[in-house]
Amino acid sequence: MGKVLLFNPRSANHSWRIPNSILQVAASIEDKWDYALVDGNRERDPWEKIQQQLDTGTFSYFGCTVMPGPQLKQAIPFTKQVKESYPRVTTVWGGYFPSNQYRSCLNSGYVDFIIDGPGDFAFPRLLECLEKGEDCSYVPNLIYRKKLEIVRTQKESIPDQDLLPQLPYERLNSFYPIKGYLGKSYLGQRTAAYHSSMGCPFTCSFCAVVPIYNARWKGRSARLVYKDIKYLIDTHGADAVEFHDNNFFVNEKRTVDFSKLILQERIAWWGEGRIDTVDKYKDESLALMREAGCKMIFFGAETGSQELLRAMDKGGMQTPDQMKRFAERLRKFDIIPEYSFVLGFPGPSAEKVMEQIENEIAFIKEVKRINPDTEIIIYVYSPVPTEGSDLYEQVKESGFRFPEKLDDWLSHDWQTFDLRKNPLTPWLKPYMVDKIKDFETVLNARYPTVADFKLTRFQKLVMKKLSGLRYQLNFFAFPYELKILQKFWLRYRQPEVEGFFMEHT
Repeated sequence: MGKVLLFNPRSANHSWRIPNSILQVAASIEDKWDYALVDGNRERDPWEKIQQQLDTGTFSYFGCTVMPGPQLKQAIPFTKQVKESYPRVTTVWGGYFPSNQYRSCLNSGYVDFIIDGPGDFAFPRLLECLEKGEDCSYVPNLIYRKKLEIVRTQKESIPDQDLLPQLPYERLNSFYPIKGYLGKSYLGQRTAAYHSSMGCPFTCSFCAVVPIYNARWKGRSARLVYKDIKYLIDTHGADAVEFHDNNFFVNEKRTVDFSKLILQERIAWWGEGRIDTVDKYKDESLALMREAGCKMIFFGAETGSQELLRAMDKGGMQTPDQMKRFAERLRKFDIIPEYSFVLGFPGPSAEKVMEQIENEIAFIKEVKRINPDTEIIIYVYSPVPTEGSDLYEQVKESGFRFPEKLDDWLSHDWQTFDLRKNPLTPWLKPYMVDKIKDFETVLNARYPTVADFKLTRFQKLVMKKLSGLRYQLNFFAFPYELKILQKFWLRYRQPEVEGFFMEHT
């Protein structure tokens, strides 16, 4: 039986987080297959480490979790080199990127199989199938090429999270000390990353999760979540937690139960949720969450336009008025809302697109007026291949196309596209992107983020003073003086770069 080499490509530029996605894969084969882990975040030269393992001749499988953006820099060239240097090794990719861009992955010739969704059962079944030389078509959640045809097997329901094994933390610790993953953050000195659920029950047409999970969500029980967190606290010294779930707050009872359990530990925590979901929580629940250490929640506000919310199939009951009321409501509980906005959606004309951008800027300023503590994260719209959605059909009609060759994703423009920084979309002109980025620069100077714990009071005061008149007069062009200061002083936490959207394979 051949061994399995699991690789986690580099995803973090500034801080490391526990690689939950590749650990989830490891848990699925624990005590069944011999495996080794290579974390690109912890290795000076990951390829050297991979090569050392494969040169032993004992490995038959190379599994790689691949998120859009930074992970492509290592995932693509290293997998290509594996296939060229070790042609008998079967390569398996999982994660958002290969699930959404499966054609270019399989057409590359060096990605053999893709796990499309949860791999807890699919991955070990695939290995068993390959060992026995059997047909893989019965293995769920699989995409692969059979001669000239691309085969997509039946989607399997999300497994009961309580029935899954605990992540093999001690096995990880034998490869890389876990304390090295517990970095300093706004939340604490030793911040752990954790996944407590899988999927999301909504169908937003701009979200990469939707094509994979089809509006399904399942969460680990509060008791078992607490058990895992308690282990990280007692064994490895964690004093804060980032919940990297796509939607941690789906179930109010689960959140409340967890808050009651974690209350005694006196740690800080953060998670992602929806405004219309958490706004339904009782005041007592919000108060308990804050007492239990919830300091900040990330929300996808997306847009201040009701028309655009409908176009992107946001689902639920979220409205622009609710966003403003909710920002004010959270202030009473001392919970900081992080609102992310997506600017630059397609429109019928350049004038309409620019008008949308101006309206979003005005709405963001109104939110900040209502609750100045609201953290604002700005993205430029980048399409997701959600076939059948009106928004994606409009995108295709504009002439936008994804790269057909996997190697093309290594270009700087397409990597920043995946981070929603440089969308390469035909309707968004350079002066529009400049408008968005210049506003973001002024906004971040006028309201420096609390997440940057290294920023001094003096530095905050200087940036506020310099940006005040610009912000008041809506004069955002050429903010060179602010960019210079921010280059040396300010480092906004970027979820897409620092692991906040990592997902199970």
